[in-house]
Amino acid sequence: METSPDALIDGFSSESTVIRAIREIGYGSLAGMVSKVFEHPFDLTKVRLQSQVLDATARFSGPIDCLTQTWKKEGVRGLYRGLPAPIVGAMAENASLFLTYGEFQNAIRLVTHRPPEEKLPLYHLALAAAGAGAFTSFLLTPIELVKCKMQVQMLVNPTGGSSRSLPGPISVLASVIRTTGIRGLWLGHTGTLIRETGGTAAWFSTKEYVASLLLARRHRREVNDSSVPTSANSTELRPWESGVSGACAGAAFNLALFPADTVKSAMQTEEELRPTTGRNGPKPTFGGTFMAMYRAQGIRGLYAGCGITVARSIPSSAIIFLIYDGLKKQFG
Repeated sequence: METSPDALIDGFSSESTVIRAIREIGYGSLAGMVSKVFEHPFDLTKVRLQSQVLDATARFSGPIDCLTQTWKKEGVRGLYRGLPAPIVGAMAENASLFLTYGEFQNAIRLVTHRPPEEKLPLYHLALAAAGAGAFTSFLLTPIELVKCKMQVQMLVNPTGGSSRSLPGPISVLASVIRTTGIRGLWLGHTGTLIRETGGTAAWFSTKEYVASLLLARRHRREVNDSSVPTSANSTELRPWESGVSGACAGAAFNLALFPADTVKSAMQTEEELRPTTGRNGPKPTFGGTFMAMYRAQGIRGLYAGCGITVARSIPSSAIIFLIYDGLKKQFG
C-alpha cells in the first residue's frame, strides 16, 4: 500500500516530531560536550600549528613540541585555554548536526515519496549530511573565531603573566564586534562552510556505512553459528559497534577537506599573530590566504596539524556516537 504525501506531512508535523527534535538536541549536546573536554588540548595544538604556517620562524617543531611547550609555559590552564567557547560550540554543533541531519532525511523522504521510517540509501544520507553541515557552519564560525583567537593569546604575549589576566570569551567576542561589526564574526566562514559540508557528509556516511558492515557481519555470525546468541534487534548497534563506526567517521571527517580548516584558522588568528599585515593591506580572503600558505610551505603547510587532529578525532568521534547511540537506544 502506497503512502500518500499528505500522510507523510501529517506524520512529520505531529507532536512526536517535536519530542524527537528535543531529544536530538539533548543527545547531541551532551555527546559534543563530553568529547570536547577530551579533545581540547589536541585541538589547541592543531590551531597553534596551523596559525604559524605564515610566520617567518616557526614557534613549534611539531605537535609534541607544541604540547610540551604549552604544558611547561602555561600549565593545565594553558592546555585548556579557550575551552568555554568550544564547549558551547560542540553543544551547538552536534545538536544542530544531528537535528538537521534527521530533518534533511525527512525532506528527502517527502521528495522521493518514501515512508517516514524507511532507511535511505547511502548517497541520500550523504546529501542529508552535507545539508546539515552547511547549515551548522553558520552557527559554528563565530564560536570558532573566538576559540582560535583565545588559543593563540599566550603566543602573542608569552611574558604577560598569568593567563588569568588574558581576556575571556565574552571580552574577545565584544572586541571583534567593536572593531569589525557583527559581520566580522563570520571571518573565515568559507573555510568552515567547505569543511562542514564535505566533512559532515563524510562523517555521517562513513558512520552509516561502517555500521551497516558491522551489522551485516553480526547477522552472518548469528546465522552461521548457533552458539552465537541472536540479537533482539538486528538494527541496533552494540556499544563497541557504535564506537568503531564513530572512530572511522572521525578520521574521514578530518581527512576529507583538512586544508579548508587550516586556511580558516590562519585567517581567524591573522590579527593577533601578524597585526601589521592586517592593518596595511586588505582583509584576508580565503583564496588569498590559501595561496599564501601554499607558497609559504606547500601542501605540507596546508596539512599542518592534520596528524594530531586525526589522532584525536578518532576517539573523540567514537565518544560522540557511543553516547548518542546509547542515549537514543535507552530513551528512544
